[in-house]
Amino acid sequence: MRRAGCTEDESDDLLQDVMMSLMKVMPSFRYDPAKGRFRGYLKTVVVRAIAKRRCQKRPEVPLESGADMVDGSTVGSDELWEVEWRQYHLRMAMTAIESEFSAQDRSAFQRYAVGGGSAQETADLLGLSVDQVYQAKSRILKRLAELIAAQVADEG
Repeated sequence: MRRAGCTEDESDDLLQDVMMSLMKVMPSFRYDPAKGRFRGYLKTVVVRAIAKRRCQKRPEVPLESGADMVDGSTVGSDELWEVEWRQYHLRMAMTAIESEFSAQDRSAFQRYAVGGGSAQETADLLGLSVDQVYQAKSRILKRLAELIAAQVADEG
């Protein structure tokens, strides 16, 4: 919601709006995979909540396809939604690996795989061998892939 240009307070209000909408609908909601994924439905609810707030705040601002423009792209664009959804899954998976891997392995992964440092620099900085850095990266990437696949499968 912050990419939609919302302040933290507006994001909190939007979250409440979305949760209220879902609470009203969920008792009679029946998931039908033939109609699409649940996240597509959720995206529609979020985009409509943003559009509704914007119309209430600035009714003179035209909406494009039910979504405001942000930096030349629509808030409701499939690409932006997909990026946000993938980042969410990655954040959830990263939280899960905190309890599964040592601090040293996570640091090696963060510096080498995420931060773009060299394997040798990472090894020297953390007192590891280069092979240990490669192994930490490999094990954590494999586990992240498993966790994300499980999350996506749970979505339906």
